[in-house]
Amino acid sequence: MMPEHLLYIGGRWRPGESGTAPAVSPSSGRQFATVAVASPADVDAAVAAARAAQPGWAALSAFDRAAWCLAVAAAIEARRDDLAHALSEDQGKPLAAEARDEVAELAEYFRMAAEDAKRLAGMIPPSAAAGRRVLITTVPLGVVAVVSPWNWPYTMGAELFAPALAAGNAVVWAPAPTTTACCALLTEVIAGVDAPAGLVNFVSGPGPVVGDALVAHPGVNGVGFIGSVATGASVAARAAGKTQLLELGGNGPMVVLADADLELATAAALEAAYLCAGQSCTAGERFLVHRAVRAEFTERVVAASKDRVRLGDPFDPATTMGPLNNEPTAAKFDRHVAGAVAAGARICCGGSRADGYPTALFAEPTVLDRVTPEMEIAREETFGPVVPVIEVTSAEQALELTNRSPFGLTAAVFTSDLARGLAFAERARTGWVNINASTNLWESQLPFGGRSGSVSGRGRVGGAFAMEAFTEPKTILYPAPDLA
Repeated sequence: MMPEHLLYIGGRWRPGESGTAPAVSPSSGRQFATVAVASPADVDAAVAAARAAQPGWAALSAFDRAAWCLAVAAAIEARRDDLAHALSEDQGKPLAAEARDEVAELAEYFRMAAEDAKRLAGMIPPSAAAGRRVLITTVPLGVVAVVSPWNWPYTMGAELFAPALAAGNAVVWAPAPTTTACCALLTEVIAGVDAPAGLVNFVSGPGPVVGDALVAHPGVNGVGFIGSVATGASVAARAAGKTQLLELGGNGPMVVLADADLELATAAALEAAYLCAGQSCTAGERFLVHRAVRAEFTERVVAASKDRVRLGDPFDPATTMGPLNNEPTAAKFDRHVAGAVAAGARICCGGSRADGYPTALFAEPTVLDRVTPEMEIAREETFGPVVPVIEVTSAEQALELTNRSPFGLTAAVFTSDLARGLAFAERARTGWVNINASTNLWESQLPFGGRSGSVSGRGRVGGAFAMEAFTEPKTILYPAPDLA
């Protein structure tokens, strides 16, 4: 019998008022489950349940909440095979190459939240009056809405709701519609760890209906969103007046200077362009390569793309890259590649959808040469498996192109001169810069987010930095104690 995934509201699984939708595998094209579709009334019920549960949860000690987070991490690890399999089916990630790693990182987010919760601290600053004392404590916001994307369905949700929960908030989670089924399984795992009914709520359905109702809800105190720039702008407007943590899109440049180690840069380019089939906000979306090494770098990346990337069934252990998750993303890949070629770029390998697969969502690993900064593929976030090579003549030109973009999430620079790399990193207007490492390299405990003034978001995810977003200081003044 086909699994049916329901909503989880107030500690109870229930149908969605708007019916059901099919969950369809991007790799096989078959329907493997049905998922509930929530209505605004379902969102109302979820927020009400969260508001009822939150005060009791916040009243527990940080150590009690930390213990619960550790129990969730253990439950995730006990179900790691089920979770990884569901992720590959629903999202398309290769099971051996990527899905299992995401589940391992998912558990780590809860362990990290447990530790960070125990380190939340206040202050006892001096008062202006001799007869008065001051306490500043750290308190949770209340109810946090989490709206997460389909490219990393587990970890992008958890990097928001794990610290929110550990800090004493209740959560209502609305995952992306195309990966609802695996997120429902994760909710089932979390729900199996004893906690107040209503602490964690799960509502699924179209973003313009469910997500909009959730982030605009007057009962929600804070909003965590990870996704596209366009949707992030809508979320920011709908959630006006609430605390917001928005991690949005990127157009990360990977800069390869004349003195770069090309073997290292080539390996990093594959990770930057093909991890998650290029569907990552930290993907290398444009490759700014010095004229002196452009031809050799391009040749190396083409050869490596053909030799090391194995496009195929996510459940085949040999597969290193699976399908794109959905047709709109695949269509954008088509449009960007075709537009670049029409404007003078040259296809060195790939360039189209791959034949001979069960669905049309398999895209070939693609390398384009002679790309210019004005092309759409260089200006926008492609979210597909492509290496667009743009020739530059100096580090200064590479920096200028990096900073010209409205995006400001990540960048990477390859050079044998650490001083030059640090100089580039300090002047790049992005929130994160890697030196001699892929744009896709990051550590989940570190602050990650878009640079101020860019379209790549506001605030920082990452360990305690996300926890700071879902808490606030509370000041208490009281008379100085008297022994008499």
